[in-house]
Amino acid sequence: MRVHLSNAAYGVLDYIAYPVGMLVVAPIAIRGLGVAQYGVWMVASAALTIGSIVASGFGDANIRYVSIARGASDRTGLIQAVRSTMGIHVVLGVVVALLAWILSPLGADHIAASNAPLRHECLWSLRIVSILMFVRAIETVCVSTQRAFERYGVAVRFSLMGRLLALLAAALLVLAGHGVVSIMLATAIFTIAGLAAQLVELRRLTGASALRPAFHPDATRSLLGFGVFSWIQAVAGVLFGQVDRLITGVYLGAATVASYALCAQMAQPVYGIAAAGLHFLFPYVSARSTGDSLGPLRRVVALTLGANVLLVAVCAAPLLALGNRILTIWAGQTIAQAGRPVLPYLVCGSALQALSVTGAYTLLALGKVRVATLVNLAGGIAMILATPWLLPKYGAHGMAVARLLCGPISLLVYIPLTILLFHAARRPEQRTTIAVCEETGR
Repeated sequence: MRVHLSNAAYGVLDYIAYPVGMLVVAPIAIRGLGVAQYGVWMVASAALTIGSIVASGFGDANIRYVSIARGASDRTGLIQAVRSTMGIHVVLGVVVALLAWILSPLGADHIAASNAPLRHECLWSLRIVSILMFVRAIETVCVSTQRAFERYGVAVRFSLMGRLLALLAAALLVLAGHGVVSIMLATAIFTIAGLAAQLVELRRLTGASALRPAFHPDATRSLLGFGVFSWIQAVAGVLFGQVDRLITGVYLGAATVASYALCAQMAQPVYGIAAAGLHFLFPYVSARSTGDSLGPLRRVVALTLGANVLLVAVCAAPLLALGNRILTIWAGQTIAQAGRPVLPYLVCGSALQALSVTGAYTLLALGKVRVATLVNLAGGIAMILATPWLLPKYGAHGMAVARLLCGPISLLVYIPLTILLFHAARRPEQRTTIAVCEETGR
C-alpha cells in the first residue's frame, strides 16, 4: 500500500509541479519579454506538448507489455519490448520532428508576419521545439519503462527536474535580458541532459547490454496491435480537449472564449489529478493479468474506484462551492460574471470523466484497448454533434453543456469491465494470457 500511495503522490506531483512553476515564472517573463515574445513562448510550449503526445503515443503499450513480461519473469521479452518501443518511437519521433521543422516557417508567418524580429524568434523557437519533440519521444520510452516497474519516483524525478531547471533558467535568462530563443535553447539543454540520465538508469534497470532501437517481430506486432489504439486515444484526447475552445472562439469571439477557456482550465485538474494519481493501477493490473483468474483483481479495482470517487469529490467540491470567487480573484469581475453559468457544467463534466479513470486503466491493462478507445471517441463525437444545436441557441453555456456529454459516456467503460471481471470470477479455470487479452480486445 505504501508503494501505491508513493506512486500516486509522484503521479500528482508530475502533473501539477510544472504548471505551478509556469504560473510563478509568468509575471517575470511577461515583464521581461513583453506580451508578444511571451505569446511566442506559450505557442512554442503548446506545440511541444501536442507534438510530444503525437510522437510518443506508444508509451502505454510499452507499460503494458513490460509489466506483463516483468510479472512473468521474462527478461528477454521485457528487453525486446523496450527496444521495439524505442524503434517505434525513433521512427515516429523523426517523422513528427521533420514535419514540425518543415511547418515552422509557416507557423512563424502566421504568428508574427508583420514583425521581422519577432518572426525570427518565433521561427527558431519552433525549430528547437521540433527537435525536442524527438527527444520527448525517446524520453517516453524511459519513463514508461520505469512506470512498468512501478517506480514512479525515479521516472518523475528525472523528467521533472529537467523541466523545473529549464523554468529556472528561463527566469534567469529573462532577468538577464535574453529572449525566447535563449529560453528554448536552455529548455533543450536540460531536456537532453535529463534524457541522458534516464537512458543510463534505464540500462541499469533492465540489465540490457544495449538499448539500441530494434523491431523484434513478436514484440513489435504486439506493441503495434495495442499501441495504435492507445495512440488514437491520446491524439483524440488532445483534439477533443481543445476543440471546444476553438469552436467557441470562432463562433462567439475572443472575449467570450477567454472566459470559457479560463473556466475550462480551472476544471481540467479534476480529471488530470485523478488520471495522474491513479496511473499506478495500469502497470499493477498489467503485471498481474496473466494469472489463472481475474477474480482477485476485483478487490483491487473496487478499492481503487473508492479512492477515485474520494479524490474527485475532494477536487470538485471546492470548485463548485467557491469557483466563482476563485475566478474573480484570478481574472477579474467581468470574466467571473461571464463564467458563472459555465463553470459548474465544466467542473461536473471533468468530474464525470475523472470517475472513469479506474475503469479505463483497468480495461487498458487487460488488453481491452479498443473498447476504451471507442468509448473515448464516442464522448468526443457526442460533444461535436451536440455543438451545432446548443452553441447557436445558448452560446458558451451551450458549449459547456455539450462538453458535459463526454462525462456520462466515459462512464460506459464500467459496463464491459464489470462483465469481464464477473465472467472471470464465475470461470476461474480460464487462464488469462496476453494472447487471450488481445483476442478479447478484438
